[in-house]
Amino acid sequence: MRLALALLLSLALLLPARAQEFPAVRPGVPLAFPADHGAHPDFRTEWWYVTGWLTTEDGEELGFQVTFFRTRPGIDPANPSRFAPAQVLFAHAALSDPKLGRLLHGERSAREGFGLARAATGDADIAIRDWRLKREPDGRWTTAVRTPDFSYALAFRPTQEIFLQGDQGFSRKGTGEGEASYYYSLPHLAVAGTLTREGRTTQVTGEAWLDREWSSQFLSPDATGWDWTGLNFDDGSALVAFRIRGREEDTLYAGGSWRRPDGTIARLGPEDIRFEPVRRWRSERTGATYPVEQILTIRLPEGERRLPLRPLFDDQELDGRAGGLPVYWEGAVRTEGGRGYLELTGYTSPLSL
Repeated sequence: MRLALALLLSLALLLPARAQEFPAVRPGVPLAFPADHGAHPDFRTEWWYVTGWLTTEDGEELGFQVTFFRTRPGIDPANPSRFAPAQVLFAHAALSDPKLGRLLHGERSAREGFGLARAATGDADIAIRDWRLKREPDGRWTTAVRTPDFSYALAFRPTQEIFLQGDQGFSRKGTGEGEASYYYSLPHLAVAGTLTREGRTTQVTGEAWLDREWSSQFLSPDATGWDWTGLNFDDGSALVAFRIRGREEDTLYAGGSWRRPDGTIARLGPEDIRFEPVRRWRSERTGATYPVEQILTIRLPEGERRLPLRPLFDDQELDGRAGGLPVYWEGAVRTEGGRGYLELTGYTSPLSL
């Protein structure tokens, strides 16, 4: 489900939405590629979300994230004004550097058109001014991002087949009608490119994870936030696990998928996933307290598996208030035999979904 729901919430409050104009997410709709790599402008929101680990020429390990969001505000499609925001795009990027001990980040936003922003249909090609994410003809995904503190130009080469989440791409986020998204992932992406910071450019390699979702429905009104993780394992397996939290941090809904090294998939329901906080970290900037170290227990047909989630470092909080973004924690984590990313939202205050 990812952070896009929170990012787009402020826009939804400013612009009147007409829910009946947005198509519903329904089971049994097959995903089709390459078209579903591209934008779905009729739906209320969607995102292209890449997280991963980089290794520099000097052997440094860093975490990175780059994300593009598209939303369709509830604007009358008959509005003839060229300035009516028929589609709005957001993007943000971050770099987790243990030497610095905190997150570096930047963002972009613009309405589609006027040469400022676009989200193409038919295949992935998303841009906001000088930021871009694109799927190339050879199947690689490429991105270019520049911020005052860092920039990178990276290519992501798929090494595995598309990983459909939920029921063949139909992913439930709750028990209510419409609480779902179309969702697929590309784990184990091989990364290569350049990273520039402090005036120095270095070659980097690594491994990444791409999440794609689109939907017209927000979460349950009782939801306050979520914990999500995507993990690449050394044996080639991959895991998505999430839980939607309620007012008392109880689990309203949970789900995920485990893809084994041989490519077979175990679907995980609410009874198969348990997040247990082990250690919490408190942010002096925002006052939020996050369970940055957790034990994730998943129940598989072959038995239960307990996975420790340990952060690359604690302060991977993104405080985006100055740019109109929410406050959340999203950081690189290690586990037994693998690594990936953990996202924690709604810990500063409940999300008004």
